[in-house]
Parts: sequence; C-alpha cells; structure tokens
Amino acid sequence: MMGRRSLPWSYIARNLWVRRVTTLLTASGMGLVVYVFATVLMMSEGIRATLVATGQPDNVMVLRKGAGAEINSGITRDQAGVIESLPQIALDGSGNRLVSTEPVVLNTLPKRSNGKPSNVTVRGTSAIGMALRPQVQLFAGRMFRPGTSEIITGKAVARGFAGAGLGETMRFAGRDWLVVGVFDAGRSGFDSEVWGDSEQMMQAFRRRAFSSVVFKLTDPAAFELVRQSLDEDPRLTLEAKREAIFYAEQSEALATFIRLLGLALSIIFSIGAVVGAMITMFAAVASRIGEIGTLRALGYRRSAVLSAFLGESLLLSLVGGIMGLAAAALMQTVNISTVNFQTFSELAFQFTLTPRIAAQSIGFALAMGLVGGFVPAWRAARMKIIDCLRQA
Repeated sequence: MMGRRSLPWSYIARNLWVRRVTTLLTASGMGLVVYVFATVLMMSEGIRATLVATGQPDNVMVLRKGAGAEINSGITRDQAGVIESLPQIALDGSGNRLVSTEPVVLNTLPKRSNGKPSNVTVRGTSAIGMALRPQVQLFAGRMFRPGTSEIITGKAVARGFAGAGLGETMRFAGRDWLVVGVFDAGRSGFDSEVWGDSEQMMQAFRRRAFSSVVFKLTDPAAFELVRQSLDEDPRLTLEAKREAIFYAEQSEALATFIRLLGLALSIIFSIGAVVGAMITMFAAVASRIGEIGTLRALGYRRSAVLSAFLGESLLLSLVGGIMGLAAAALMQTVNISTVNFQTFSELAFQFTLTPRIAAQSIGFALAMGLVGGFVPAWRAARMKIIDCLRQA
C-alpha cells in the first residue's frame, strides 16, 4: 500500500514543532551561514551591476593598447583628432559630433566621517560627455561652466567626502574647485566620480594626453568596422571597446575575489552548521527509538523511515535558509563602498538580490540539511524492529 511506503509531511513537520526550541536554535545556526553566503553573492552582484550599468551599449571607449583602466591610458591630441574624424560617430540635434576626450586621474580626498584619505576618480569631460551618459542626471545645482574651476560631484562622493557637497569647495591639483552641482548616475560607477571641464583638468594635473575618448555610434552594429579601422591605422596604438563591455571587465577582479573569499568562509561556517544539524537529528533518533520500532511494526519500510528523518533535516534547513535569506534581503537598503582593484579608486554600490542568488542560497541550505541529516536518517532506517521495541 502507498501508505506504508511514505509518511505524510504533516508528521514530519509536527515532529519539528514538538522540538521547536532545538529546531529554532539549529535553524538559526544554518540561517547565519546562509546569511553570510547570500550577502557575499549579493555584494559581488552589486559590484558587477554597478559597473555594468556604467556603460552604454552604443558607446565606444578608446584607450591605449594594453591599458587595463583609464588611469593607465594615454591618447595624444593628434590621435584624438583621428578618432573624432571617424564617419561612424553620431551627431546630436545641433549637428555636433557626440565624442568626448577625457582625462581621468586619481585624487586623494578626506572622508566626511573620519577625515581619512581615500582615492576618488576625477574626470575631465564636457556637456557632450554628459549627453553620452543618459543615466547621469543633475538633481541639485547646475552644470559646470567650461573654462572655469567649477565641478559637479556624484551623489556618493557628495555624501561621503568632505567639501564635495553642493556649494562647498574642494582643493586639489593646486587650486580650489567650487562644487556647483550634484548628479545621480542611476547607481552606476559614475556616482563615485568628480567631473569638471576637460581642458581645466588637463592644465591643473599637468597632463598632455587624454586618458580615453568616448563616442556614440550612429549604428551599434558598426562597432566592428570602427575597431578594424583603428587597428589598421599605423598612426594609432589604440584599442576600441564597447563601453558596456569595458566596465563589465572592470568588475571581474574585485567581484571574483569577494565571491571566492565569501564562499570559502561560507564553507568553513557550514561545517559547524552541518555538525549542529547532525547532532539535532541524532538526538531525534535517540529519543524516538520506540516510535521507529512502532512504525516498522505497522509495515512502514526502511525507506519510509529514511525519508521521514531526512525530510525533517531538509525541512529544518529550509527554515534556516529562509531565515538567512530574509535577513540578507534587508542588506539591500545599505550603501557601502570599497576600493576597485582595477582603478584603485573608491566605488560605492548596493547589495543586489537576484532570483538566482535566492535559489543558490536555498540550495546551499538544503545541501547542508542533506549532509547533516543523512547519517542519522540512515541509522534510524537500519534499526531492527525487535531492538527498537526492546529499548522503548
């Protein structure tokens, strides 16, 4: 009969409820491990999402060949002129070419919270440079005027660094810079930058070469033609990349490091959680020997007993996984920053929870429950009916 082959889930859940204090403590331990596991994945995804959102699919970035980041790149004015003459560059409504030559430097600024210095990316750009990034919108103040020592700051910089707020003054590169605007870059990497006039930045930092040239294509499909044209030009030693791909590559090193470190910690912590689940299930088996004997005497197979105790362990881990995932989901309201390995500048981002991370977290919890519950469940299933009834 089917009733002899498996026990109902209500029976399994009721046994956990009877031992609710032990269940809660064990599930909390598993939940803590799942919280660490999910938080690390959310951090890695947050970094990746922030940098991927920085690039536009129809924008092209040109850097010196071999430069891993803008701060390591150099493009002369003559080379920039060649790029600006490409026929594939789109025009705005006034007939101006949508191309921006930009110096990018690192600058050390003091934090508002503790006064400690940290690297911030300073970008020289223009109104066209801002038009190339439609996700960037001024929400306070105005755009800087060309040819002046005026700057605008990303909201993460304005919030986190001294002198970076609207109307305040920052001093770097030997002069004072007035903050005339604060922009919201839609949770992209630009939120962690300071923008000013390109030529003024070149003069202030004594730069003779731009770091990158960014332009918009008339047709995104024309990228390969542009790339081939730049590669074959003997005057250039430059490399063209789609902007979205360039920023995605910028996230790889840091995101991978955080993910591997977090997974290593999660595995170490999970050993304790698995041992806790195993002890809990061994205790459950020891306290229900008579019950196991009765079930076997009623005709339930060994596989039914194995499934019942393994189901308890899995249900226990599921509760812990949901608890840990719910706690990790609250981290989405937290704004944090870290140093990007590629640029050595501070990058502000948010924890990002995706359906894939949620599924991985619950799967990790169930894996702990399976490992921790299998041996006790196997022991319960292998008990002989006579021995069980004798010990009852």
